[in-house]
Amino acid sequence: MSGSDVMSQSEIDDLLSALSTGVVSAEDIKVEHKQRKIKVYDFKRPDKFSKDQIRTLNMLHENFARLLNTYLSAHLRALVHINVASVDQLTYEEFIRSLPNPSVIGIFNMRPLKGNVILELNPNIVFSIIDRLFGGPGLPPAKTRALTDIEEAITRRVMNKALESFQEAWKQVVAIEPRLEAIETNPQFTQIVPPNDMVVIITLQTKIGQVEGLINICIPYLVLEPIMSKLTTTFWVASSVSKQEHPEHISALQRKLERTLIPMVVELGQITVKVNELLDLAVGDVLQLETKVGSDLSVIIGHREKFRCKPGVSGKKVAVQISQIVMEGDDSDE
Repeated sequence: MSGSDVMSQSEIDDLLSALSTGVVSAEDIKVEHKQRKIKVYDFKRPDKFSKDQIRTLNMLHENFARLLNTYLSAHLRALVHINVASVDQLTYEEFIRSLPNPSVIGIFNMRPLKGNVILELNPNIVFSIIDRLFGGPGLPPAKTRALTDIEEAITRRVMNKALESFQEAWKQVVAIEPRLEAIETNPQFTQIVPPNDMVVIITLQTKIGQVEGLINICIPYLVLEPIMSKLTTTFWVASSVSKQEHPEHISALQRKLERTLIPMVVELGQITVKVNELLDLAVGDVLQLETKVGSDLSVIIGHREKFRCKPGVSGKKVAVQISQIVMEGDDSDE
């Protein structure tokens, strides 16, 4: 009976009866109770990560799952659900044996931390992503196979984007620059650490449309050893709060926004033509726009008209001069 079980009244009565008749002695119960506190420990598989560190890794990768979920949802234009299923520690050999062959295994580093890390994607998830990007419904093939050169190039691009989310999630603990080094399909060719070395496995339950699968992140203990003291919930929470309240954090976000590239187009004018007129157009034909010579032109930011301007030149380059702001501070129209 485990410590969480509750004895029924009949079991209590039987126990009291056994004690009163001498069938069971109180000393035997004490010895049995002490024996239950003994935990079996395998010296071949020493636990390297404490419960607090496992909990911190869980919270870190919950953030990573949210970021990756946002990227895939927007990129694939499909319903995507990603959440952390488990965080376990085991030997590297046990992890490799659990992977199917062929698999889709990305090997990357976490500079300045030393060593390599594995990002393993279930083949069904990978082929679903590739099918969506190629315009299909997002269904994997009936039989799992290795990636073609084109499919591997697409997968590499998706993995690099995933590593950007990975970097963003880990910056609460340490600033890293993950870089994808190789993609393998055979788990036996991915010996990043000795077989008996301990690793932590973060498993993400992933669903894209109707396709489900797992994403595994394998981080060796040797990679995380220099920052083990930072893998605590206290440090993680304190770090996230301090960054949110620090003025430099706000300034950094503002600088990033100021450097963001947005499309800007000056529209010379518009014209409406019939289909048969469009089909009869030839080289040398002249189309008369609805815009008059002295009229202001429209400045299109993104897909909306934001300014009116007058055309001209600045030195030897064509230029425009803003003459009117069309919309300013209208958040409801964005």
